Amino acid sequence: MLRFLTAGESHGPALSVIVEGLPAGLAVSADEIIDELARRRLGYGRGPRMRFERDELRIVGGVRHGRTLGSPVALEIANTEWPKWEQEMSAAPGQPTRRLTAPRPGHADLAGMQKYGFDDARDVLERSSARETAARVAAGALAKALLAHIGVRVISHVVRIGSVALESGYRPGPDDLDAIDADEVRCADATVGAQMVAEIRAAAKEGDSLGGIVEVVVFGVPVGLGSYVQWDRKLDGRLAGALMSIPAVKGIEFGDGWAQATQRGSQAHDAIFADPTQLAAGGFGRRSDHAGGLEGGVTSGAPLVIRAAMKPLATLNRPVLETVDLSTGESTVSFKERTDVTAVPALGVVAEAMTALILADEALRKFGGDSVAEFVRNRDAFVDQLGTAPSAVG
Repeated sequence: MLRFLTAGESHGPALSVIVEGLPAGLAVSADEIIDELARRRLGYGRGPRMRFERDELRIVGGVRHGRTLGSPVALEIANTEWPKWEQEMSAAPGQPTRRLTAPRPGHADLAGMQKYGFDDARDVLERSSARETAARVAAGALAKALLAHIGVRVISHVVRIGSVALESGYRPGPDDLDAIDADEVRCADATVGAQMVAEIRAAAKEGDSLGGIVEVVVFGVPVGLGSYVQWDRKLDGRLAGALMSIPAVKGIEFGDGWAQATQRGSQAHDAIFADPTQLAAGGFGRRSDHAGGLEGGVTSGAPLVIRAAMKPLATLNRPVLETVDLSTGESTVSFKERTDVTAVPALGVVAEAMTALILADEALRKFGGDSVAEFVRNRDAFVDQLGTAPSAVG
């Protein structure tokens, strides 16, 4: 129903993204998309590139006078540093000025060079770079705008950087995003955020990098998105795949996830009670949310809770990891590209985008509609039906 495709390299002239399947009549503002792109550059521990690089967005197609036409929406994000890279990254026939032949452990360099037969790691890293996620965030801004019409809000916050973690079980509310973004590391607790900053400073002093964990919380999700009837339609599977596709993400957890593996069933599941105020859940509530808003691959109407774990970045400011120079076969250390100490705060924004894109796709699959107005009507009719079903309360 909703799909997107990105193109472009980290140091190429631009990133582009095409989003297909958006209904007609969705209000689209370039400024709002640019604001989302700016959120992706937030966070203490980012490199100098994030301070001087800005995102210039151009809407190329699918929007007229500020509203979608129902046709594919095409967006272009220019690279303001392109003049510095025009010769090295030229599409015209020629040769690079310098080949990168000492692949970085933990990056796609070596595997990509072997897969495609390259003798220059730049042919791999330019596309495998996390810069590509800017295009995902732009697409995700459109998905968020659509979901807002049915009362769905997607936020994120950082719960761990390195050894410093937020108290387990703490969860922000739907209106806390501005306060989270105002924190240096996008942590909901300023005291813990300050400790995370200290951890980053210590790693930076040693030329090292840090990973961490972000939590995505989605409020207002209606019951019934996803399906249990086939493996590839289970919503937790689709969300896990989308979030695992983000560079450096190595693990996904829904709700209490790993902790549930140590519990008995009487502790691990969410008791159901009648609650006529929970219209989007069909008149039912949950005493807890251990499942993270998903049961059997289907949304339950409770808040969706997902955590993504990011490994430390593979490029270090003090390269110490052993590798092999593929041009000589000799042992050496990996090359250094410009890098961050950590990108965990940015991960939350990218995870929001990927979550929103999957949920918007499932909502369109469930409710349908060629226009935003029809989409909303169909969703409202479904919620009304829940309230009148024999098993519902109210």
